[in-house]
Formats: sequence, C-alpha cells, structure tokens
Amino acid sequence: MNTQLMGERIRARRKKLKIRQADLGKMVGVSNVAISQWERSETEPNGENLLALSKALQCSPDYLLKGDLSQTNVAYHSRHEPRGSYPLISWVSAGQWMEAVEPYHKRAIENWHDTTVDCSEDSFWLDVQGDSMTAPAGLSIPEGMIILVDPEVEPRNGKLVVAKLEGENEATFKKLVMDAG
Repeated sequence: MNTQLMGERIRARRKKLKIRQADLGKMVGVSNVAISQWERSETEPNGENLLALSKALQCSPDYLLKGDLSQTNVAYHSRHEPRGSYPLISWVSAGQWMEAVEPYHKRAIENWHDTTVDCSEDSFWLDVQGDSMTAPAGLSIPEGMIILVDPEVEPRNGKLVVAKLEGENEATFKKLVMDAG
C-alpha cells in the first residue's frame, strides 16, 4: 500500500523532470498557485486537469491518484487538440437575473479549462446555476455544466447567450429570441 500523498507524488515527478511550478502550470493550463496547492495536498486535480498533469509529468493518472506505477499500453488521447485554455471566472444563472461576479486579473484565477474550439483571447468559462436550461429532449444545459463564452461573437436569434442588464451588474443565460416588436 502506498501511503505517499498525491501532492508528494506530483512534487516528486516535477522535481525528477526538473520542471518549475510556473512551467508546469503553463503546460497544464493552470496557475502556479494551483500547482503549489496540489503539491501541498490542499486541493487535488481532477478531470481534464488530472489528464493534462499526468501527460506533463509523463506518468499515468493512476500513479498520481494511487501511486500505481504499473505500466500499461493504454494512454489517454483526445480526438482534438486543445486550441487554448480559458479561465472559469464566475457563475451565471439560467433563468433568473443574478449578480454577475467580475474578477479583474486573470492571474488571480486558478481554474482554467481547455477547449478545442477556436475563440477570442477574451473568452471565458462560466458555471451554470439553476435548471431552466435543462430539457428532457433536445439541447439541455443542466446546472453545474460549464459553458464557454466568447464576448467577441455577435448574438444571433436562436443562439445561446449570456445577457447582462444595461447599467446593472446582473446576468442570465438563455436562448436569444428576437421578435418583430
């Protein structure tokens, strides 16, 4: 049984490969603060971050999670290469007008997610709160899903948008319907 903590394994692999925290953060698409928190076992990487971290550290996700060094001939490979990494900046309510949280510095944001979609450098991810965009059939965006928002894309009738009330600090996520009135 391996009693070493995940953070200790991350740090050991990084040191063995002679990678600085800042460089590892860039490789994974997270801040060096996130790397430091992982190494101190304050938080743990999961999902895409875990896969990107294991790729950067040249080991399996199982090794990072459990200390399992057994070799395998199976490796994670995405069908599409990531086009960029964008910050998860706040949450947006589906169906209700809710206060929009607007951080000021990208460097202070710890959660970054990759995308295979071409989008502007000002794009960002939002966490959907509320269930008004959940549907039993067709397009459904349930609570907890993260959405990629590109503020450079013009809103079009029938497309999904994050709308902000003019002069207010409130936003909502909805399908845009333009009528003749």
